[in-house]
Amino acid sequence: MSHVGVPRGTVRKRRSLALLTAGVLTIPVLAGCSSGSEETSRGVPQDIAPAARQAVSDGSTVTWAVDALPATFNAFQADADSATTRITGALLPTLFPMDASGQPKLNPDYLESAKIIEREPKQVVLYKLNQQAVWSDGREIGAPDFVAQWRALRGKDSAFWTARNSGYERIEKIERGADDLQVRVTFSKPYADWRSLFSPLYPKEITGSPDAFNDGARTTLKNTAGPFVLRSVSKAKGTVTLARNPRWWGDKAKLDTLVFRAVAAGDRTQALADGTVDVADIDASTADRIALARRDRGNNGQPLAHGPGSGTTPAGALRSWALAHGSDEEAAEIAQAAREKNRKAVVAYTAEQKALRDFAVRKSLEPAYTQLALNGESGPLADDRVRRAVARALDREELARTVLGPLGLPAEPLGSHLALAGQPGYKDGSGALGDQNTKEAQALLADAGWTRGGAVQPPKDTKAGSEAEKKGAKGDAPGAEEDTEKETAEGAKDDKEAKSGKAENEKKAEQGGEEEKAGKKAEDSSGEDSTAEDSTAGDKKADRASEDSAASRDEGLYIVGEDNKPGAHAPVRAASTGASAVHVLAPARTAAAQSAALLRQAGALGEDGAVAAQDKQPGGAAGAYAPVGTAAPAPAAAKGQLGKDGKALTLRFVLPSGPGSQSLRSVGDKIAVMLEKIGIGTEIIKVPDENYFKDHVASGAYDLALYSWPATAYPATDGRPIYAKPEPATDGSLLVEQNYTRVGTDHIDQLFDQAAAELDEKAARELMKQADARIWAAAGSIPLFQRPQLVAVDKKLANVGAFGFAAPRYQDIGFKNRQAAGSPADRKK
Repeated sequence: MSHVGVPRGTVRKRRSLALLTAGVLTIPVLAGCSSGSEETSRGVPQDIAPAARQAVSDGSTVTWAVDALPATFNAFQADADSATTRITGALLPTLFPMDASGQPKLNPDYLESAKIIEREPKQVVLYKLNQQAVWSDGREIGAPDFVAQWRALRGKDSAFWTARNSGYERIEKIERGADDLQVRVTFSKPYADWRSLFSPLYPKEITGSPDAFNDGARTTLKNTAGPFVLRSVSKAKGTVTLARNPRWWGDKAKLDTLVFRAVAAGDRTQALADGTVDVADIDASTADRIALARRDRGNNGQPLAHGPGSGTTPAGALRSWALAHGSDEEAAEIAQAAREKNRKAVVAYTAEQKALRDFAVRKSLEPAYTQLALNGESGPLADDRVRRAVARALDREELARTVLGPLGLPAEPLGSHLALAGQPGYKDGSGALGDQNTKEAQALLADAGWTRGGAVQPPKDTKAGSEAEKKGAKGDAPGAEEDTEKETAEGAKDDKEAKSGKAENEKKAEQGGEEEKAGKKAEDSSGEDSTAEDSTAGDKKADRASEDSAASRDEGLYIVGEDNKPGAHAPVRAASTGASAVHVLAPARTAAAQSAALLRQAGALGEDGAVAAQDKQPGGAAGAYAPVGTAAPAPAAAKGQLGKDGKALTLRFVLPSGPGSQSLRSVGDKIAVMLEKIGIGTEIIKVPDENYFKDHVASGAYDLALYSWPATAYPATDGRPIYAKPEPATDGSLLVEQNYTRVGTDHIDQLFDQAAAELDEKAARELMKQADARIWAAAGSIPLFQRPQLVAVDKKLANVGAFGFAAPRYQDIGFKNRQAAGSPADRKK
């Protein structure tokens, strides 16, 4: 799935920088985990084609696709992104990288040991550094580097533009130990997640002054301490080039150079086929292309059974030939042009498929999970009974199968907000909320006052309803409400007529397709846009059922930014659901930075995600009218939707509209159908990917939204800002930190604080399990599934691919020995 990751503000960047079907991989299914079981679920292993270092050749170059060039090389700044994390991982010290099970593991390249040596009266941690560890300028890594980073990140000097200080503010002092290789860190209060600190570690030349910190590391890193050094950055070429570090004391890097190239998600199939990248995160469609390419290796030059023109029937081909050679010169010219275009497309597609045979798809589960967020600040979802009803209406297993099943990955719903399957301390805490149960969900709604006839009852001066509805319902000029109702009635009739005519025309076209004359333009490009694979009959039936259900909902679809296009909502309709009608809260400081991660989160399904045109909207086309006396449309309650005090129970469901967000939209459609079964309507609002997080999720302009959180080895530190109870600010706004659901409790905050100060790891995990159960019960965030991770890799490469939890060991990546050293680079570069 493409990244739709989330900004973290003061949360540590390792979590915020994480947010596909081919090849068969044998993967152990996640063990069942009931609500009462502990740590019994196994994670999915990484898939990196592991090889011993002696089996990997020295030399050559690998090019790795990233979303964009990093905005900064300073991982502690607000606009640091996934490319920042990927690149600095090969250049700077990480003292405790995550291992394959999602646990922090001491890195012997930099540390001989690190442990708590005193607990009373204050916690003291002693770091013993690897005596060979040096910066690329030859200076030893030592206490001055630790001190400079602490002073820059502790939050006491506002001159340092930093996005986070978690943990650093708890440090009281840092001293040199018994010798230059020892660093003694004393904490003012206990801190369980001390291993999270000083990673990455920057040299004191960067963290020692505000100017160097703010600007010195944005475009370059002159002093590093990893297996590679930064050689060059080319904005023109969109590349960052790393070279082997001659001063590296650890295992020598197998590659001479490692190039990170900016390649948009939609361009990666072409980049792989062209040989301009060797490693790339991909979506399901590209994975399918690679699987088909490998399957077709032995077809002996026969035409491919997929791709452009593959869907052309013999009769269609004959008609196309007849048109191209017929007596109608105009029709012949058009047909010939279409045939030539199709021929070129077939040639290009065949060449790409041949090149894609050289790649394999590595797959695992990404260390991140997708959740349904329920905005509890106002409207119906401010009532915890309504939130719980939404949660209990969801078949999370079906949603997990939708995304993970087609990929051959274990389709298990996630049971925790604070750990992923396979991590220590994982426990399915969903029992605190309850399993899917339609009757109990309906009972919760009834208890909250939402009934079948509620939408047609006179208002009773209630606060129920969304914030947008409140603003739209405030006292305006006399007759405004009447005019709105009239516009809705008029538009509905025009919309109905348009749909009817459209359906009739489509039926006629289908029935008469075989009888059209040769001059008909509809046949000119027969077979030109055929797809690579045909859907199964079952898929078609499911899709048709989903479309019918969606069409039956009054709320339909609203696409932000298209209000003035033909067929768009009338202005009064847009105003009722737009962001301007919602109390906007200040987003976290990293909201802009994390928007880049959001662009990568969906894509696990191969569905095109296209949504029907505006003719599904209430109100019909702009300018439509109805004859005098036409009755207004039946209220939602008449069709089974719940309501209260004259208002229907309808939730704004905001989804990204970009081509890389197909799977999120597919999941969103299924959720809408599930909610419809209990009488909750959804109004799907599609917004551009680049605005999705900042303008809607972070600002609170939504009722329901789908986005992801990265995994962490430090839930007490990283989880608290996400689930902390929002507090009023002095200016009247609401301080939400990274809790974009606006749902929290004092007890949850207390459990996080206790766990952060608990130095006994087992006791800290128990506190986190208690916190997770209470987060489930609050029903502001509903974990759905762990995200899939698909990576296309040159099949001759070893030790690279779908890493899962683990951090890459860049020094081990290279081409297998049976391929002559250097030849892959010669072939591709």
